[in-house]
Amino acid sequence: MSTAAYLDSHRPTAERVTDLIARMTLPEKVGQMMQLTATDGVRPIIEDFHAGSILHTSPERMIEAAELVKNTRLGIPLLVGEDCIHGHSFWEGAEIYPTQLALAASFDPDLLRRVARATAVEVAATGIHWTFSPVLCIARDLRWGRVSETFGEDPYLLGELGAAMVEGYQGNGLNDPDAILATSKHFAGYSETQGGRDASEADISPRKLRSWYLPAFERVAKAGSATFMLGYQATDGVPITINDWLLNDVLRGEWGYRGTLITDWDNVGNLVREQRLFPDYAQASAAAVNAGNDMIMTTPAFFEGAQEAVRQGLLSEARIDEAVARILTLKFDLGLFEDPRLPNPERQREVIAQPSHRDLGLEASRRSLVLLQNDGVLPLDRERPTTIAVVGPNADDAQTQLGDWAGSSGQADWLPHGQPRDMITTVLDGVRAVAPAGSDVRYARGADIITTGPDPRGAFFADGQPRPHVAVPVDPDADQIAEAVQAAQSADAVVAVVGDRIELIGEGRSTATLELLGGQNALIEALVDSGTPVIVVVLASKPHVLPACVERAAAVIWAGNPGMPGGQAVAELMYGVIEPSGRLPISWPRHVGQQPTFYNQINAQHGDRYADLTQEPQWVFGDGLTYSTVEYSDLSIESRTVPANGVVRATITVSNTGARPVRETVQAYVRDNVTSATWADRELKAFTHVDLEPGATASVSLEVPASACSIVNAHGVRIVEPGEFTLLVGPSSRLAALLDAPFTIVGD
Repeated sequence: MSTAAYLDSHRPTAERVTDLIARMTLPEKVGQMMQLTATDGVRPIIEDFHAGSILHTSPERMIEAAELVKNTRLGIPLLVGEDCIHGHSFWEGAEIYPTQLALAASFDPDLLRRVARATAVEVAATGIHWTFSPVLCIARDLRWGRVSETFGEDPYLLGELGAAMVEGYQGNGLNDPDAILATSKHFAGYSETQGGRDASEADISPRKLRSWYLPAFERVAKAGSATFMLGYQATDGVPITINDWLLNDVLRGEWGYRGTLITDWDNVGNLVREQRLFPDYAQASAAAVNAGNDMIMTTPAFFEGAQEAVRQGLLSEARIDEAVARILTLKFDLGLFEDPRLPNPERQREVIAQPSHRDLGLEASRRSLVLLQNDGVLPLDRERPTTIAVVGPNADDAQTQLGDWAGSSGQADWLPHGQPRDMITTVLDGVRAVAPAGSDVRYARGADIITTGPDPRGAFFADGQPRPHVAVPVDPDADQIAEAVQAAQSADAVVAVVGDRIELIGEGRSTATLELLGGQNALIEALVDSGTPVIVVVLASKPHVLPACVERAAAVIWAGNPGMPGGQAVAELMYGVIEPSGRLPISWPRHVGQQPTFYNQINAQHGDRYADLTQEPQWVFGDGLTYSTVEYSDLSIESRTVPANGVVRATITVSNTGARPVRETVQAYVRDNVTSATWADRELKAFTHVDLEPGATASVSLEVPASACSIVNAHGVRIVEPGEFTLLVGPSSRLAALLDAPFTIVGD
């Protein structure tokens, strides 16, 4: 009895794909193009829709789905996807790392590569083949609810960190049993919101897309990202789902991308409902597939719609075959026909939250912290017992500390209580553990943030997704504040842990304000007025506007969502067990009315302030203090004249002039002095780290390819314009902190 060619593992993938497609019916082909949520069960997905992929799948349903697939006519294995964003988000007991934005504070691609690799190892052991990460959206308006999922505001940093995560997820190739498919999202321009509102129309010209939103995606396309996910939004009236210029001219044409495209949640349904471009699913399905989409996420009506489109002549079966071929290629390259990579309990016991992953989690948490303000009170005395008051609504909130996509954030009904409490170290836990023996650590909540209630418009959106509850700020509670002040007055120092909550972040959860909500501002003011030194820890998904009294606080630390051991890392930083090394990947506003605040904006023509407020952020991109002092000097460029295909090579002397060791993030920016079209004053083009003991000096080398010194001209073409440039090097994007040296690019 002969074996079907597609089942012969010795044959080339392309040959196996061709053989299998020839055996498939149209319904089976359309089913392969569908990814459906398994939250309501898997039998109809397999038997009625012939689905090629499932997501949001409990472990039990994953096993059931695999058994059902065995009994189908062709036995095509499933691709199982999940939002494993900063760790294996919805697997109880997996290591949860800091969020992308918090990780970005490390400015360290190697760290993110290792986090992604460790995540892939844990994810692969549980039968999941596909993570919807990394997020390459560029943060432009901090009111947007998904800022914590980004790497911040700079295209170069996004690209470097995103490429590192792609490499970590995909390992040595898809035949690696620990490899999972990376998804670069949301292509492209999704984060260009209106008023910070999620999934709103993105008013972006093609030139603006090329200038800021596309570079990171081009970087990860070249790094081999297996899949791209398309954003919900429309740009210049054309939904990304059917944007032929973006998907075909740029992505598949100019960049030569050959990977798989997947829509975001029910994008095809959006074409019919919210965007109202098509009257029915036949026309919408045809448009989406003809534009280049391969897999359609969570649009059940696509099954009949695509088949009807073929019957009406709107969509050719040959185009469907192209999409199915890409999906099947992934399955063959992953080896799923030979080994469907089902959950492996023995492997899970071996790798999930293994000691090396727990150690990596602590390293990542430490590197994610940014010291923004310090009057000298930090580091605290590690030798003498002291009385410490730990207060604030986020001081002992374990699940909030993890942030979005982390178990209790609402996307996984099989983890109703979130991640195990004993795996999470809150700031209160951390201070109790790290404070010198004999210290008195006192706790008072001090304030609440919000309550929530049902949205009066109904429990569900039109696409069937649950509508988030409405957040209502809680009024300051005089008794809570009085308790906190009493604890502060008898303490040597106060640690006030404030921020946001999961109900205020994520998809559909943008905010109209950036203020600390509830009783938090009143709490901070009362604590500062107590006279005891106050260390403000902003444990929050993104920068928030802080009350003016914070300028009188002793110190400010941004902790992002710092992962499971985040509270230990915060305590270690405060007590000087570790040195602060994080740098802001995003600018920090003084007022919500300053939005946007990103550093590489086109300069305004009428000054640098509003009538009532400066335009300068409170802290800028790249800012971050150490416990020492660092001086930069002697910036030198090897050759002041560089050919267009050459490299700008520079050295700078960095000296630790203080009494404690430092890890300094040396940042290099480039200014094109005269441009043919308006452009940012400076852009990050390189960065590196240097570790310096007290009194040590190092000569640090930096390289910037001349090809990176480009602009997008008025015709929408990215070019390097020969002429005079300036290299600016220092500890942040702040002009006053940067040394500069001229160079010239010559040639075409």
